[in-house]
Amino acid sequence: MLAIRKLFYLLLRLPIKLFVHCKVVADEIINLGQLTTEQPVFYVLRHQSASDVLSLRTACKKAHLPDPLAPVNVDGQILSRLLFLEKPTALFYWRTSTKTTAIAQGFELLNAHANNEKLDAQLIPANVIWGRTPTKEKNNTNVGTLLADQESPNWLRKFFIVLFLGRHTLVRFSAAISFRHMADKHGSDEVSARKLMRIARFHFHRQIIAATGPRLMHRQQMFANLIVNPAIKRVISEEAKNKNITEAQAKKQALAIMDEIAGDYRDVTVRFGERILGWLWNRLYSGIEVNKAERLRNLAQEGHEIIYVPCHRSHMDYLLLTYVIFQQGLVTPRIAAGINLNFWPAGPIFRKAGAFFIRRSFKGNRLYSTIFREYLGLLFERGYPVKYYSEGGRSRTGRLLSPKTGMLAMTIQSMLRGIDRPLTLVPVYLGYEHVMEVGTYHKELSGSQKKGESIFGVIKAIRNLRNYGKGYVNFGEPINVNQFLNSQVPDWKQAIDPIDPQKPKWLNPSVNLLAQQVMTSINQCAALNGVALVSLILHATENKALSKVELISQLDFFMAMQRFAPYHVELTIPDDSGSALLEHVILLNKVTVNQDSFGEIISLTDSAILELRYYRNNILHTFILPSLVCRLLERNAKISQDSLLCQVQRLIALLKTDLFLWQSADDVAQQVKAVCQFLAQEGIAKQSKTGVWLLSSGDGNRAKIRLIAECVNETMQRVAIITSLLSQLAPVKKLELNEKVVAIAQRLSVLNNINAPEFIDKKAQATLITAMKNQGYILLDDDDKLVDSSTLGLLKISASNLVDIEVLQSIVR
Repeated sequence: MLAIRKLFYLLLRLPIKLFVHCKVVADEIINLGQLTTEQPVFYVLRHQSASDVLSLRTACKKAHLPDPLAPVNVDGQILSRLLFLEKPTALFYWRTSTKTTAIAQGFELLNAHANNEKLDAQLIPANVIWGRTPTKEKNNTNVGTLLADQESPNWLRKFFIVLFLGRHTLVRFSAAISFRHMADKHGSDEVSARKLMRIARFHFHRQIIAATGPRLMHRQQMFANLIVNPAIKRVISEEAKNKNITEAQAKKQALAIMDEIAGDYRDVTVRFGERILGWLWNRLYSGIEVNKAERLRNLAQEGHEIIYVPCHRSHMDYLLLTYVIFQQGLVTPRIAAGINLNFWPAGPIFRKAGAFFIRRSFKGNRLYSTIFREYLGLLFERGYPVKYYSEGGRSRTGRLLSPKTGMLAMTIQSMLRGIDRPLTLVPVYLGYEHVMEVGTYHKELSGSQKKGESIFGVIKAIRNLRNYGKGYVNFGEPINVNQFLNSQVPDWKQAIDPIDPQKPKWLNPSVNLLAQQVMTSINQCAALNGVALVSLILHATENKALSKVELISQLDFFMAMQRFAPYHVELTIPDDSGSALLEHVILLNKVTVNQDSFGEIISLTDSAILELRYYRNNILHTFILPSLVCRLLERNAKISQDSLLCQVQRLIALLKTDLFLWQSADDVAQQVKAVCQFLAQEGIAKQSKTGVWLLSSGDGNRAKIRLIAECVNETMQRVAIITSLLSQLAPVKKLELNEKVVAIAQRLSVLNNINAPEFIDKKAQATLITAMKNQGYILLDDDDKLVDSSTLGLLKISASNLVDIEVLQSIVR
């Protein structure tokens, strides 16, 4: 019997090779090669199918796992490496047996563990998913749906599945289950074997939902559901009354809005898009680095409603994140896209890829806001993952923008409908070594009018395709919205109204806090890269130039600082040396290389200074604390541990909102200690017996930290401007103070050659003023004017001490 089966597998190898292409997704422990093969390894599959087994065999070869067709020797007994949960459905109804030997095999293995304490066989769940086509709400003649929508297809149906869907096969390896653990914890009887198979069956079911998505609802079905929604019916009635039109006319307006908003997801578009994007990334980038994707798969399999909340750098974000999610074996999300992207032909394509469109502002349009809110709520109720950008638009400076809270507010309001599943936000850091719109950003920041998106812009971008270096997608620590509300508003569930969720008083403050937490989490999982690090270092120099030798030394120093005293454990740091990173940046033509008799000099042209400042701002926040420590050591001959810590804590607390920093006072204390330890280990600084810190003797030590200390310079200048002006002008209206601050910042940018849009940005200055007010440095008098408090003097002294004397004199004058 075994020989016949092997012959059958041998005959099928060629057609499987021709018609099946496997995408392999494995849990981290398997990807990292941490699975021990010293103990026996077994596989459990959903179906007893030759095509599944041969596809698994191909996937195992790619993942460097044992051959599933090779037998296993367990205590002298030769066993099959494969366990099947179900047999295929019989072609003829009178042959209905679907029982397999999986339970008997499981019982046999558990029993073997009871007899041999050293045995620890591993069972790897291997899910072969054909086509990744979601099932539909109603009967559909789509071939993929007809073929894939069956748990245990018979051999004839499986033939057509392989023929039509084989090129889109996903093999999903999960973390291995230990038979030793099962035997020790649950026993080695048949009941435990049944429990093990039941767990595997449920696990596979969750994986299929995660990979294909929930049952697909047609666009017109969505409209039908929404039009009878109580909240929308009520607002249609009010619209008709207020505008003196018939309800039929108001309903027609509502349907037009739905048609403008709603996506039209087609899995065939996603599959085709994957091929196009696979080609595009190979043409554009030298690699896409993805970190912590395991979190997504865990959330999906645990039944969470996933809401991706990435930062927004480029129009590429829409494509890159969707592509990465699909590559990780998960269904692509429904994407909230700006209405400006709804132009032909991109709009219809994006819509079929899952995009739904949102106006930049719908304040005062109650019909639109209600429909959009209920549409979003319907997506959540149906279990579709969603992606939106809380910044609202693309960052033109490279820094995170202040979050727009509308989408987050509607997300929480959706929970007030009584959704059973937990809603979980996944912050995503997107980073690039080249953003193709960066030139346009500088024109817009310089006063040029923003151009609308069009097909001509797309064609122009395609013509200019070249190697843009690497892209980075880091998935941050998930934020469970249910748990967040439980901690912030313990009685929030009392506001649940399934018919028409209201806007309770606690909503706005809770949303503001959640928005801040999301942006902070995005910054926590930033990705350091060669272009950003070179940009940060060269911008810290006076002439935006360094010798190649010194630049490499500084790159190594900056990375060593982060490895020893990291901004956050989520931060990703390159494994390459400073020399390798610089060579990569040179190949990307980001810097100018000149040769003289002493060696090579790396510098930035005027246009490169503007461009690379964008990438500097991507990672500036990660070096703010080390920069403050080095600046204080540089500016003080001696400084006590307490004074050093107190000043850093004061300034970090002030900058938290502006730069979306995460550290509490305790976290700051720990990182300050780690930075000082690193500097002491490098021989740059030392601590006296009395606890005083000072730089070690020698000009080399001061030069070593000069550039890292300079990174915080412009930020401190902005603080110094506000504190100095307020002490001179108080009492003063907030608007007047903000205008004066911007005026002085503009003057300083000319006098000190600071070509930095964020330095003179009104919103950035207003954020700092608000932070000072919230922390009690600035008070309001009876006329609602700003006045300085008794503590502002301490902040002014701290900031002034860290600013160059020439700049400080310019501010005072």
